[in-house]
Amino acid sequence: MTVSKSKIENRHSKILLGAHMSIGGGVHRAIERGRSIDCTAMQIFVKNNMQWFARPLLPGEISAFLDHAQRTELQAAFAHANYLINLAATNPQFHVNSIRALSEELVRADQLELPFLVMHPGAHLGAGEAAGLAKIIGSLDQVFAGLPKIKTRVALETTAGQGSCLGDRFEHLAAIIANVREPERLCVCLDTAHVFAAGYDIGNEAAVRKTFREFDRVIGLDRLAALHLNDSKTARGSRVDRHEHIGKGKIGLDAFRFIMRDRRFRKIPKVLETPKGKDLAEDVANMKTLRSLL
Repeated sequence: MTVSKSKIENRHSKILLGAHMSIGGGVHRAIERGRSIDCTAMQIFVKNNMQWFARPLLPGEISAFLDHAQRTELQAAFAHANYLINLAATNPQFHVNSIRALSEELVRADQLELPFLVMHPGAHLGAGEAAGLAKIIGSLDQVFAGLPKIKTRVALETTAGQGSCLGDRFEHLAAIIANVREPERLCVCLDTAHVFAAGYDIGNEAAVRKTFREFDRVIGLDRLAALHLNDSKTARGSRVDRHEHIGKGKIGLDAFRFIMRDRRFRKIPKVLETPKGKDLAEDVANMKTLRSLL
């Protein structure tokens, strides 16, 4: 049976697929970059990702994003927090900065009407898992208490477990969700490269099915808000976070084929975080590979 080109294109347009886009030149420019390569989903930083703080967004910047002519063409857009934030920080000033930075980024994301802000849970820096998780829980409670009207949720991201980073086990995220005062303000982002590097087997269809069953049992698929689709430069269980282009790394295509085809993930945005140049050619190639798996 042959399928018409228009039907294939229609099917592809309904898939929530895209990449992380730069906000260089203004947050609205990310929309233009994403749509220039037919993204239907995208992730952005709401400020410079390697700086603690930034001036507030101006009303004109907010409206340029919200009222952009192409904004409705993106069926899903969300944010990623800066990499300096560590809610389990043992250094008092670092911890204060983390609380303030997360709070400010949630406000910015909320102003841009983004549904969630992806964040690495934190690193215990030698204090131990239990102490680190307790500090993350307390920190989230503090942030949420200070922002009672903010609608943007925090999406805890699975991690590779480098160093003392928490979040490499589904149980870590489940413990945070179970113990915060406002669990409804949390969701989860699963990164394929991270779970693979953390030791979860997603190397073939049976294995990836088993891993998602475990995710559902421990956390619940109803908490899954986004998927980072990244191949891995490093081997399973390496605990080293190095992203690779789809099909060019150690994971192989089976995991991505499963995710692209499974109906449960149809309405969940799938975003690339793979290396690329300014012309976004690598994003185009990776999305073509992913769409071919449909």
